[in-house]
Amino acid sequence: MKKNKIRIGCGAGFSGDRLDPAVKLVKDGELDYLVLECLAERTIALAQKRKMANPELGYDPLLEARIESLLPLLLEKRTVLISNMGAANPVAAGKKILEIAANMGLKVKVAVVSGDDVVDKLSPEMVVLENGKELSSLGKIISGNAYLGVEAVLPAFQHRPDIIITGRVADPSLFLAPMVHEFGWDLGDYSKLGKGTVVGHLLECAGQLTGGYFAEPVMKPIPGMENLGHPYADIFENGECIISKVEGTGGEISVAIAKEQLLYEVINPFAYLTPDVEADFSSVSFSQLGKNKVSVKGGGGKIKPEKLKVSVGYEAGWLGEGEISYAGVYAKERGKLAGEIINKRIGELFDELKVDLIGINSLHSQISDEDSLPYEVRLRIAGKSKEKHLAERLGHEVEALYTNGPAGGGGARKYITQLVGIVSILLDREKIKSQVHLFEN
Repeated sequence: MKKNKIRIGCGAGFSGDRLDPAVKLVKDGELDYLVLECLAERTIALAQKRKMANPELGYDPLLEARIESLLPLLLEKRTVLISNMGAANPVAAGKKILEIAANMGLKVKVAVVSGDDVVDKLSPEMVVLENGKELSSLGKIISGNAYLGVEAVLPAFQHRPDIIITGRVADPSLFLAPMVHEFGWDLGDYSKLGKGTVVGHLLECAGQLTGGYFAEPVMKPIPGMENLGHPYADIFENGECIISKVEGTGGEISVAIAKEQLLYEVINPFAYLTPDVEADFSSVSFSQLGKNKVSVKGGGGKIKPEKLKVSVGYEAGWLGEGEISYAGVYAKERGKLAGEIINKRIGELFDELKVDLIGINSLHSQISDEDSLPYEVRLRIAGKSKEKHLAERLGHEVEALYTNGPAGGGGARKYITQLVGIVSILLDREKIKSQVHLFEN
């Protein structure tokens, strides 16, 4: 029987998000669904590297900790978990959840959505959206993951699972799928799909909607941030919703915060592209219904795109980093001189070299001699190179400033990282075939 209202909470907005807000949502939020949104472009490329090193890995690093803390509550409250924690290896993630459940003496049914991995469908002549060049101009390709939509997730509900695990599914689609399932929305009703996408887009970053990204202590103070609650939405069959949070948690639900989140990562609010719909955010309206309650109305959509975005990861060389601090009189000048020394010695060896005095020019790239003199600065130098030995040398050069000057350097550290580059291409959706695998004990 179709429902006329469902409640969906978001317990994670990225892979490294806190564990406790999700537990609180399931325990006290009276949810129908909990969504954990744990993927970004670089996240899944790094997951592919872990899978290449070990075929049994490639899912989210915090999957085990999240499932162990949530599973008993999910089953007790009959809350269905939907998450893209499967990352580069959703099937292995499903098997791992079954293993965790068995160790905890619990019965669980897990539906796994796969098919987003399309690296075998990439070809060298495909055009990169960001720069118009061909894929062949990049380094070694390590991943290619298409953004799946609602159509890939809907078959999973037929199995009445306790948990749905996916790989790369578009963020708002994780929230839209249960709406389509519960309300029986037609996949050609782009107006409702657009409204549901608005809700999903608002919820997908979790604590951002309760003030985490909004907060600024002078102009925009938010209460109780040490106990920031994550949001949930009561969603109605017509696509409207009311956003709130669990009583007693920190943070705030307000019109101002919701407006900021609506425009987060949106280039064109008249045409926000997802695998499901070309959503129109221009007619969305908010109203404050009371403390920590905001009504969301409006929005719409047009026909869905013919092609799907594919996030492509490739080996992009090496990053060498070195840091050292200077304190006391003329700290800024000594730090500036240290950066100039390194640049003159090895700057021309790197594809790109960045010299930052943290707290002065690391974000805005300008040093003004008219600025008040800081008592201390931290110099950071980072260089990109295709050669590992050059990346290693950068850190050694910074460390050598200890005795080679300028005076008073201390706290030197050095790092080296293999870089993963990310670009996007478009792929015909007919070439992408999703599947659902069922695991239960």
